[in-house]
Amino acid sequence: MTVPVTGCTLRVTTLEVRQIRMALRFPLRRLLLALLLVTACAQVPVQEMSDARQALQAARAVAEGPGDLARLDTAGRLLREAEAALEAGRYADARRLANAARVGANEVREAAAGSR
Repeated sequence: MTVPVTGCTLRVTTLEVRQIRMALRFPLRRLLLALLLVTACAQVPVQEMSDARQALQAARAVAEGPGDLARLDTAGRLLREAEAALEAGRYADARRLANAARVGANEVREAAAGSR
């Protein structure tokens, strides 16, 4: 069973669901469960940042026209914003911005590969 939680999806078994329901009967356990869910979703987006950097580097290697360069500038700006969000501890924002930078860079790379 998957449980949607803001910012991520958790996979849990039926037994774990029963244990969670039992834990919610007690206020202290509710607090601990909430802390567990928050920390599970607030992981540092290391892989997303790495993917965005690699995509940007690959796109720069094949970018040709001024349109490509403008789109690369936008992707680079998004990556810098992601790095700033990461340093500020805003991991969800950093993940979102890094993914947007990766998508933009990949579009440039794919467009350049298609024009060859």
